[in-house]
Amino acid sequence: MREGSDARTRTAAAALLADVVCVLVFCAVGRRNHAEGITVTGVLDTAWPFLSGTAAGWLATRAWQRPTSLAPTGVVIWLSTVVIGMLLRKATSQGTAISFVVVASLSTAILLLGWRLGARVLRRPRKSP
Repeated sequence: MREGSDARTRTAAAALLADVVCVLVFCAVGRRNHAEGITVTGVLDTAWPFLSGTAAGWLATRAWQRPTSLAPTGVVIWLSTVVIGMLLRKATSQGTAISFVVVASLSTAILLLGWRLGARVLRRPRKSP
């Protein structure tokens, strides 16, 4: 029984790491595209609102139970990342232009849902000829 529990823990940890990396990549690319410095502190300053949303999504869905699930886990994490991220950016006088909301929504959907879709495809049993 412990072996199964260890595997679930590793899967959840890997999924959480994947989500964090996705948000950090989104923020780093955004900073690069806007000629802002790509420093650790700069990326973290941009990322913290979105990472807060990601954490809220993980808690709301208890994502550790089904971390690679596209729906509802992935969808809720994605929506939480964007909505809470934008609300926190607005509350701290950071940019929330409509074009940014659209780009952030699409980019994070591709990243946060994309890796889960890839995991689903890889886990699918192969059909024998």
